[in-house]
Amino acid sequence: MPDTDFSADTLEADTSRGVLVHSAGAAESARLAATLRSAENAVAALPRGVPVGVVVQGPGVGLLVSGSTLGKTISEAIGQGIRILACRNSLRSAELTPGQLHAGVGSVPAAIAHLAMRQWEGWAYIRL
Repeated sequence: MPDTDFSADTLEADTSRGVLVHSAGAAESARLAATLRSAENAVAALPRGVPVGVVVQGPGVGLLVSGSTLGKTISEAIGQGIRILACRNSLRSAELTPGQLHAGVGSVPAAIAHLAMRQWEGWAYIRL
């Protein structure tokens, strides 16, 4: 059986589905930075046009605010086409509002519901 090349150069993108990276847990800047780097790696390796999103849930949403030490990292990820979303329930728990998020970072009402809906739509789910 011949080898099949599944590189980004040979596959066509199905833009109705994508990759959804879930970041949950402690507010550790190194951890969120690594998650964003992994998402950037996915953008580079997947066929052009495959959507990649990162959903941040829990205390880590505090790292997504304007003026965060991760501002440059967040901007670079957004520049690569990665959609970064904060859970509004987590924002509320951290006493933050969507208006305080870094430019380009969006929000969803509940991360758990967003994750479920994307999976029902056929998106790949990865938790980091």
